[in-house]
Amino acid sequence: MDYYEILGITKNASQDEIKKAFHKLAHKYHPDKGGDERKFKEVNEAYQVLSDSKKRAQYDQFGNGFEDINRGGGQQWDFNWSWQNAQPGGGMDFDFEDLGDIFENVFSFGGGRKASRKDIKKGKDIQVDIEISLEETLKTTHRKITLRKMVVCHRCQGNGAEPGSKVNECFACRGTGQVQQIKKTIIGSYTSFTVCPECKGDGTKAEKVCNVCNGDGKIKENEEIDVSIPAGIDNNQVIKIEGRGDAGKKGGKAGNLFVRVYVKEHPIFERKGDDLYISREINYSSAALGDEIEVLTLEGTSILMKVPQGTESGKILRISGKGIPHFGGYGKGNMYIELIIKTPRKISRKQKELLEKLREEGI
Repeated sequence: MDYYEILGITKNASQDEIKKAFHKLAHKYHPDKGGDERKFKEVNEAYQVLSDSKKRAQYDQFGNGFEDINRGGGQQWDFNWSWQNAQPGGGMDFDFEDLGDIFENVFSFGGGRKASRKDIKKGKDIQVDIEISLEETLKTTHRKITLRKMVVCHRCQGNGAEPGSKVNECFACRGTGQVQQIKKTIIGSYTSFTVCPECKGDGTKAEKVCNVCNGDGKIKENEEIDVSIPAGIDNNQVIKIEGRGDAGKKGGKAGNLFVRVYVKEHPIFERKGDDLYISREINYSSAALGDEIEVLTLEGTSILMKVPQGTESGKILRISGKGIPHFGGYGKGNMYIELIIKTPRKISRKQKELLEKLREEGI
């Protein structure tokens, strides 16, 4: 039976709506008022569940059988999957790991699918931040960084055993690095997997553990790493360097190193994508008559740029190919120069006389 249907409400009904619906139906079906006793019990049962936020959440997830979870009970189902007619010739291969995926994804039980040994043994990833200047984005840059990280033990070469000591298969997990647990739910039993507590996921046990790493196969040590930062990299971009994270467990694959690059703001140039923007002041005479001016580039050199006659303040000129290199591609962005006509604060008597004449001429 559907508790929401019994109370005549929707599944997203508020607690106030649930309460009002209950009072209305309880008054209607109360046995002392000649109502239907069976209906009254159903209404009361529905209200007791839906008015309790915890019970309501369990009911929404598992339906009427949710109380079996609280009692630790539920039916014991035998998952005997027989697919004899599933394909010509009879029989169908069914991977129990797929069933684990179903439980994990649909019912959110956790544990779920058996992890591969690669997943268990893989080392942790590391992330570091590097700051570079805008000028350094013009070409590939190399930075040496020192990390305090887990590296393969030099004495045992990562197997966790003293040199000459035997390494045996773990008796608890039989070398898999995982142990399984059988859990019961209202829909039956399912298997969950967890890291073997005896070997900590290694799958092996040394007869005599290494006295340097204490059987872990790795130790913490400083390591210098050369980071290549490609030309054209943008602010907050991440570079992935495979295998330069923490060492894995006893022969497992090392984690990865992720380098986040921050590009410092420039005092003169503003970057927008792969284009550069700069402002340049010019005299009124240069704007009115036209001129050639020197413009500084990000490379540190100067180039001559022609200012057209009659240039207005705020006009933007473009110089092709003087921006930032395209990341992972060819070519460069452009440089844009905004021309600002400079107004002098102080002028000489002669300059004032000339300006007065220009004003008389309507200029």
